[in-house]
Amino acid sequence: MTSEAMTEKIKSIIEDRKGKDIEVIPLADKTIVTDYFVIASGSSTTHLRGMADEVIHELGKLGVKPAGVEGYDTASWILIDFLDVVVHLFQQSEREFYNLEKLWNGTAAAKRKNEQEND
Repeated sequence: MTSEAMTEKIKSIIEDRKGKDIEVIPLADKTIVTDYFVIASGSSTTHLRGMADEVIHELGKLGVKPAGVEGYDTASWILIDFLDVVVHLFQQSEREFYNLEKLWNGTAAAKRKNEQEND
């Protein structure tokens, strides 16, 4: 499975699980660590774990297993590393604090936040 196809599948799964503010950040030209970040917010620890479980389960059915999962126990920021695609599932407050979108050069959410800060 290509990293582009995996990214689209992950995004679709998160959309189906009612993930909020889903952002895909292409990184292949910026780092050798991964090709894409998929970032989304959830409304509770249960919601984040449900999204994480579904992503892992659905990709597992396609023969894709994560290289690692971090943060599942606390579920304020769950990171699922599929090597070519890294999934970040956040509680909204954690997402705003770490602001990965801004760190990795402005997607729509980062641009909105910058505009709000400048108003």
